[in-house]
Amino acid sequence: MPSFDIVSEVNQVEVRNAVDQSNKEVTNRFDFKGSDARVEPNEKEKTLTLYADDDFKLSQVMDILTARLAKRAIDVRCLELEKIEAIGGDKVKQVVKVREGLDQVLAKKLIKLIKDSKIKVQASIQGELVRVTGAKKDLLQDAIALIRKSITDFPLQYKNFRD
Repeated sequence: MPSFDIVSEVNQVEVRNAVDQSNKEVTNRFDFKGSDARVEPNEKEKTLTLYADDDFKLSQVMDILTARLAKRAIDVRCLELEKIEAIGGDKVKQVVKVREGLDQVLAKKLIKLIKDSKIKVQASIQGELVRVTGAKKDLLQDAIALIRKSITDFPLQYKNFRD
């Protein structure tokens, strides 16, 4: 029976490379001379911490980071920005979570969307992915098209397409 998996994955190696390139650009830019602006990755918690001297420079660092991520084919919708915190003096920091995997709320939303569409496929939650099975390949392609049209705020990939 044909099936495919709906997943949300981020290539951590490419994220690390984008962070390194961002830090290199920040150290070389004239408007950041003498400032403490940088991006620090935390690979265990899958977060990035942005540091800067003020809010404007923090937004500039974020722009540089998103540009580098986009060049490395990382979907920036996987980034979840948290509140900007003051860390003494004029310095600020912002933690950015790199979301990976489908949480239960989104998985249930996907299953409800598929069931409400009346496409003759079955969807089931299997850990951090949703497996969709159907009798024909065309029905699975219709389900993919429906999901792409409906879910626009979270990056999804479609893997393990089997006949």
